[in-house]
Amino acid sequence: MQRWKLTVEYDGRPFVGWQRQDNGPSVQQSLEEAVQRLSGEVVRVHGSGRTDAGVHALGQVCHFDLEKPFTGLKLRDALNFHLKPAPIAVLEVEAVTGDFHARLTSTGRAYVYRIVNRRAPLALDAGRAWHVTRPLDAEAMHAAAQVLVGQHDFTSFRAALCQAKSPVKTLDRLDVERQGDEIRVHAAARSFLHHQVRNMVGTLELVGAGKWSVDDVRRALEARDRAKAGPTCPPDGLYFKLARY
Repeated sequence: MQRWKLTVEYDGRPFVGWQRQDNGPSVQQSLEEAVQRLSGEVVRVHGSGRTDAGVHALGQVCHFDLEKPFTGLKLRDALNFHLKPAPIAVLEVEAVTGDFHARLTSTGRAYVYRIVNRRAPLALDAGRAWHVTRPLDAEAMHAAAQVLVGQHDFTSFRAALCQAKSPVKTLDRLDVERQGDEIRVHAAARSFLHHQVRNMVGTLELVGAGKWSVDDVRRALEARDRAKAGPTCPPDGLYFKLARY
């Protein structure tokens, strides 16, 4: 029995999310079915993090155990063949020891959120970025984001259905940068609460639009009340960037 570590990218639009569910196709289900088609084995694919419906991945990490022998390159190419036409690509395959676990042994995760800030509609990035037409001040957004860096009770940025045992998380990075019409928000932490990144970005957008100040973000954080923070931004612009080990 060999444990395999995969690095995967996907377009989240056709899926109900990472996790297998009864109400539609998931990324996990697509990978498990591809493995079964190529090997005849029924496996459970474990991901480093669960992405919601419509959320994308640049470097999702997952693992599974397989009895049938493969080389890494052959397994990668066979999986990509059997994943068609799903918008999922296996980028890397690595044989790992049995104590590796995509979620439990991860020491950190990073996301990037894309905002296209312009009046014109999105021809190429529809469904792959949040289209915000009102002008945004990325420098003000970055300054406000620094209030959220560090260890805090993030109840104000936590989804109502979040299953985490504690709302306390340590946010290692929350940077905002503009490149032309595109604003990118970079977030890194050991782990995140459900909808935490999308709720933080929705709050920072209010700052960029001049509706909120840095102090408003601080007060929202300290309130420990979801109703006191900004709205949940759409999943379109969120990308699971990488997992660290």
